[in-house]
Amino acid sequence: MEAWFLREWQRGSPWQLLLRPFSWLFALIVGIRRRLFRASLLKSHVLPANVIVVGNISVGGTGKTPLVLAIVEQLDRAGRRCGIITRGYVRQDSRAPGALPVRVVPHQYPPACGDEALLLANRSGVPVFAGKDRVAAGRALLQSHPDVDTIVCDDGLQHYALSRDIELCVIDGARGFGNGMLLPAGPLREPLSRLQIVDAIVVHAAAGAGSGNSLDTVAAGVPRYAMSLGREEFVDISGNRRLSLPDAIAEFAGGRVVALAGTGHPARFFEHLHRLGMTLHDTRAFPDHHSYTVHEIAAIDAEFILMTEKDAVKCTGFADARIWFMRVDALVPDALSAFLLERLSTLGKRNVA
Repeated sequence: MEAWFLREWQRGSPWQLLLRPFSWLFALIVGIRRRLFRASLLKSHVLPANVIVVGNISVGGTGKTPLVLAIVEQLDRAGRRCGIITRGYVRQDSRAPGALPVRVVPHQYPPACGDEALLLANRSGVPVFAGKDRVAAGRALLQSHPDVDTIVCDDGLQHYALSRDIELCVIDGARGFGNGMLLPAGPLREPLSRLQIVDAIVVHAAAGAGSGNSLDTVAAGVPRYAMSLGREEFVDISGNRRLSLPDAIAEFAGGRVVALAGTGHPARFFEHLHRLGMTLHDTRAFPDHHSYTVHEIAAIDAEFILMTEKDAVKCTGFADARIWFMRVDALVPDALSAFLLERLSTLGKRNVA
């Protein structure tokens, strides 16, 4: 059902007319909520560290997590002390009062923190805390690591309770804004006008903006940077073998290869593999944050199973030697890190009473 909606939101369909009144209601609620925060009738909490929010205005994967990793790496090289907070999709004890933040450590049990949070911890080398309440997650991180001066928030553009210094909006260059309508008739979480007040836009795959809505029209004057994925490496599920792209193609040649993806945009992964020259005998898309089972994987008829790194962190305990994942990095221009460092230098470290 999720995949069907993602496909349908890329075009206009008669059935969407029936959902437009709900989209108008959603837009009204979104607008009122934002105005309440801007008028301080709802409180935004300020943390004693600079906060960079990386998010989007549409449903589905746009590449936020790889971008967060790239930003942290760049800021770390420049001498900033970074930490990461994220939603995490944490499984909480139903008796627990509220969503408590969880410290995420490399190779942790995935259901305790969520796939994206675990991927961030495995790759970043910086403190990572996960929780539905980003303010609580940020406070827990700073209490545990008071030397952190910059918090990067993965997917928090609409989490207005967290005050932020810099907003980066990631846009899928291939899908753009779909049909341009808000939920549930379209893929947008907020209207396109939201782009006019972010600090910068990062376009993944650097294509058009979809539905005839060009960024020049909806976000004129907002700094814009391109992002792509590269430096591909294929790693077996045990982590003992790493293959470059040519070696991986040679390794998988002649065997039955099946690709799996449980992400916000599975087709992107499959298309990426095809562009790299991989021969795929089958592809299987699953809902975002899908929890794979031993039996589910065992039932797949394949000599090699390829998946994203985000999927693989949930399968490390399966001991199935057929599983390989593609490790990639977000490739962004130096101009983006220069923009962030210049903006951070003008802010200084926050001092909160």
